[in-house]
Amino acid sequence: MRPLLICLLLSLAFTANAQIYKYTDANGNTVFTDQPPEGQATESIALPATNSVSMPVPSIPAAPPTDNTLEKAAPYSTLQLTGLPDDEAMRANNGTFSVGVTIEPRLANNHRLRLLLDGKPYGQPSNVPRLQVSNADRGEHSLAVEVLSGEQSVQQSATTTFTVQRVNTSSPAFRPSPPPKPQPKPAP
Repeated sequence: MRPLLICLLLSLAFTANAQIYKYTDANGNTVFTDQPPEGQATESIALPATNSVSMPVPSIPAAPPTDNTLEKAAPYSTLQLTGLPDDEAMRANNGTFSVGVTIEPRLANNHRLRLLLDGKPYGQPSNVPRLQVSNADRGEHSLAVEVLSGEQSVQQSATTTFTVQRVNTSSPAFRPSPPPKPQPKPAP
Protein backbone atom coordinates (compact mmCIF):
# COMPACT_ATOMS: atom_id res chain seq x y z
CA MET A 1 0.00 0.00 0.00
CA ARG A 2 2.80 2.41 0.91
CA PRO A 3 4.78 1.92 -2.31
CA LEU A 4 1.62 2.58 -4.32
CA LEU A 5 0.96 5.79 -2.40
CA ILE A 6 4.55 6.95 -2.87
CA CYS A 7 4.40 6.26 -6.63
CA LEU A 8 1.13 8.15 -6.92
CA LEU A 9 2.53 11.19 -5.09
CA LEU A 10 5.70 11.15 -7.20
CA SER A 11 3.72 10.98 -10.45
CA LEU A 12 1.67 13.99 -9.37
CA ALA A 13 4.84 15.91 -8.60
CA PHE A 14 6.41 15.06 -11.99
CA THR A 15 3.29 16.00 -13.98
CA ALA A 16 3.15 19.32 -12.20
CA ASN A 17 6.60 20.11 -13.59
CA ALA A 18 5.91 18.72 -17.10
CA GLN A 19 6.60 20.75 -20.25
CA ILE A 20 3.62 22.38 -22.04
CA TYR A 21 3.47 22.66 -25.83
CA LYS A 22 1.31 24.88 -28.02
CA TYR A 23 0.29 24.24 -31.64
CA THR A 24 -2.50 25.04 -34.09
CA ASP A 25 -4.57 22.10 -35.37
CA ALA A 26 -6.06 21.59 -38.88
CA ASN A 27 -9.22 23.55 -37.95
CA GLY A 28 -7.22 26.62 -36.77
CA ASN A 29 -7.78 25.99 -33.04
CA THR A 30 -4.96 26.63 -30.61
CA VAL A 31 -4.18 23.49 -28.62
CA PHE A 32 -2.11 23.15 -25.45
CA THR A 33 -0.73 19.74 -24.50
CA ASP A 34 1.98 18.05 -22.50
CA GLN A 35 2.84 15.66 -25.41
CA PRO A 36 3.74 17.25 -28.75
CA PRO A 37 2.05 15.56 -31.72
CA GLU A 38 4.32 13.92 -34.30
CA GLY A 39 4.84 15.89 -37.46
CA GLN A 40 3.33 19.07 -36.09
CA ALA A 41 5.24 22.30 -35.44
CA THR A 42 4.96 23.08 -31.71
CA GLU A 43 6.04 25.91 -29.54
CA SER A 44 7.35 25.27 -26.03
CA ILE A 45 5.56 27.38 -23.39
CA ALA A 46 7.47 28.61 -20.37
CA LEU A 47 5.09 28.58 -17.41
CA PRO A 48 5.44 30.88 -14.44
CA ALA A 49 6.28 29.29 -11.16
CA THR A 50 3.40 27.50 -9.57
CA ASN A 51 1.61 29.03 -6.65
CA SER A 52 3.12 28.13 -3.36
CA VAL A 53 2.21 28.85 0.17
CA SER A 54 4.97 29.25 2.65
CA MET A 55 4.34 27.65 5.97
CA PRO A 56 4.27 30.25 8.75
CA VAL A 57 6.96 29.77 11.33
CA PRO A 58 5.29 28.64 14.50
CA SER A 59 5.72 31.14 17.26
CA ILE A 60 6.38 30.16 20.81
CA PRO A 61 3.05 30.33 22.61
CA ALA A 62 2.86 32.84 25.40
CA ALA A 63 3.21 31.37 28.82
CA PRO A 64 -0.14 30.84 30.46
CA PRO A 65 -0.87 33.65 32.89
CA THR A 66 -0.01 32.93 36.48
CA ASP A 67 -2.29 33.82 39.34
CA ASN A 68 -0.27 36.99 39.93
CA THR A 69 -0.70 38.29 36.38
CA LEU A 70 -4.40 37.52 36.43
CA GLU A 71 -4.81 39.50 39.61
CA LYS A 72 -2.91 42.50 38.22
CA ALA A 73 -5.64 43.02 35.66
CA ALA A 74 -8.68 44.57 37.31
CA PRO A 75 -10.73 41.49 38.20
CA TYR A 76 -13.73 43.53 39.38
CA SER A 77 -15.74 45.69 36.99
CA THR A 78 -17.35 47.58 39.89
CA LEU A 79 -15.59 48.46 43.13
CA GLN A 80 -16.90 51.47 45.06
CA LEU A 81 -17.84 52.68 48.52
CA THR A 82 -21.46 53.42 49.44
CA GLY A 83 -23.05 55.09 52.43
CA LEU A 84 -20.91 58.23 52.48
CA PRO A 85 -22.65 61.60 52.18
CA ASP A 86 -21.98 63.57 48.99
CA ASP A 87 -22.77 67.16 49.89
CA GLU A 88 -22.93 67.22 53.66
CA ALA A 89 -20.85 66.17 56.63
CA MET A 90 -20.93 62.66 58.11
CA ARG A 91 -22.55 63.07 61.51
CA ALA A 92 -20.86 60.66 63.91
CA ASN A 93 -20.65 61.97 67.47
CA ASN A 94 -18.25 59.27 68.56
CA GLY A 95 -16.52 59.04 65.16
CA THR A 96 -17.86 55.55 64.47
CA PHE A 97 -19.72 54.73 61.24
CA SER A 98 -19.88 51.98 58.63
CA VAL A 99 -19.65 52.06 54.85
CA GLY A 100 -20.80 49.60 52.24
CA VAL A 101 -18.81 48.18 49.34
CA THR A 102 -20.41 47.55 45.96
CA ILE A 103 -18.39 44.92 44.10
CA GLU A 104 -19.10 43.12 40.82
CA PRO A 105 -18.60 40.20 40.31
CA ARG A 106 -18.70 38.69 43.79
CA LEU A 107 -15.56 38.80 45.90
CA ALA A 108 -13.33 35.81 45.13
CA ASN A 109 -12.71 33.36 47.95
CA ASN A 110 -9.01 34.21 48.17
CA HIS A 111 -9.62 38.01 48.22
CA ARG A 112 -10.33 40.30 51.17
CA LEU A 113 -11.48 43.94 51.49
CA ARG A 114 -9.66 46.57 53.53
CA LEU A 115 -10.29 50.30 53.98
CA LEU A 116 -7.71 52.97 53.25
CA LEU A 117 -8.38 55.92 55.57
CA ASP A 118 -6.41 59.00 54.55
CA GLY A 119 -4.28 56.81 52.27
CA LYS A 120 -3.24 54.37 55.02
CA PRO A 121 -4.52 50.82 55.59
CA TYR A 122 -7.27 50.84 58.21
CA GLY A 123 -8.65 47.83 60.06
CA GLN A 124 -8.41 44.12 59.41
CA PRO A 125 -9.08 42.69 55.93
CA SER A 126 -12.54 41.17 55.67
CA ASN A 127 -14.67 39.29 53.16
CA VAL A 128 -17.82 41.17 54.28
CA PRO A 129 -18.92 44.10 52.05
CA ARG A 130 -19.73 46.29 55.09
CA LEU A 131 -16.73 47.87 56.84
CA GLN A 132 -16.60 49.99 59.99
CA VAL A 133 -14.54 53.03 60.95
CA SER A 134 -14.18 53.67 64.68
CA ASN A 135 -13.24 56.87 66.49
CA ALA A 136 -12.42 58.92 63.39
CA ASP A 137 -11.32 62.46 64.22
CA ARG A 138 -13.53 65.32 63.18
CA GLY A 139 -12.60 67.05 59.95
CA GLU A 140 -11.92 66.09 56.35
CA HIS A 141 -10.86 62.54 55.49
CA SER A 142 -10.35 60.42 52.38
CA LEU A 143 -11.59 56.85 52.18
CA ALA A 144 -11.11 54.07 49.63
CA VAL A 145 -11.40 50.29 49.66
CA GLU A 146 -8.81 47.89 48.30
CA VAL A 147 -9.02 44.23 47.36
CA LEU A 148 -6.21 42.13 48.79
CA SER A 149 -4.86 38.74 47.84
CA GLY A 150 -2.80 37.79 50.86
CA GLU A 151 -0.91 41.01 51.59
CA GLN A 152 -0.78 42.17 47.96
CA SER A 153 -3.21 44.83 46.68
CA VAL A 154 -5.12 43.59 43.63
CA GLN A 155 -7.43 46.55 42.96
CA GLN A 156 -8.43 49.83 44.63
CA SER A 157 -11.60 51.89 44.39
CA ALA A 158 -11.74 55.59 43.67
CA THR A 159 -10.97 57.74 46.71
CA THR A 160 -13.90 59.58 48.28
CA THR A 161 -13.39 62.72 50.36
CA PHE A 162 -15.86 63.51 53.16
CA THR A 163 -16.04 65.42 56.43
CA VAL A 164 -16.72 63.90 59.85
CA GLN A 165 -18.76 66.11 62.13
CA ARG A 166 -18.51 65.30 65.83
CA VAL A 167 -20.46 67.31 68.35
CA ASN A 168 -18.23 68.71 71.07
CA THR A 169 -20.13 67.88 74.25
CA SER A 170 -17.81 70.04 76.35
CA SER A 171 -19.05 73.11 74.54
CA PRO A 172 -20.80 75.66 76.80
CA ALA A 173 -23.77 75.47 74.48
CA PHE A 174 -24.36 71.88 75.57
CA ARG A 175 -23.84 72.39 79.31
CA PRO A 176 -26.98 72.61 81.36
CA SER A 177 -27.61 76.08 82.56
CA PRO A 178 -26.90 76.46 86.27
CA PRO A 179 -29.88 76.92 88.55
CA PRO A 180 -30.67 80.56 89.26
CA LYS A 181 -29.07 81.99 92.39
CA PRO A 182 -31.52 82.98 95.08
CA GLN A 183 -31.90 86.70 95.26
CA PRO A 184 -31.34 88.29 98.68
CA LYS A 185 -34.56 89.52 100.21
CA PRO A 186 -34.71 93.24 100.65
CA ALA A 187 -34.39 94.41 104.23
CA PRO A 188 -37.66 95.72 105.89
